[in-house]
Amino acid sequence: MFGINCFTAAINPPQAAILAVGGIVDKSVVEFVDSAEEYRVVPGKTMDLVLPCDHRVVDGVDGAKFIKSVQGYLENSAILLV
Repeated sequence: MFGINCFTAAINPPQAAILAVGGIVDKSVVEFVDSAEEYRVVPGKTMDLVLPCDHRVVDGVDGAKFIKSVQGYLENSAILLV
């Protein structure tokens, strides 16, 4: 709404982590072409996700796994219907 594409949220006690979701932006995306084993640049959309974690409570690896699972659900939203 205000032209903000990405930001980092601040953790306030007693929070262990907080997910910050940025806006969707049109960008050039590098795509792998299977048959020719080469890459090409195509138009695409990107969105930033930031997960600040209190490492006394949440391990960074677990935070990264959480972000990866959220990415999977956003890229393949039909999974949520199953």
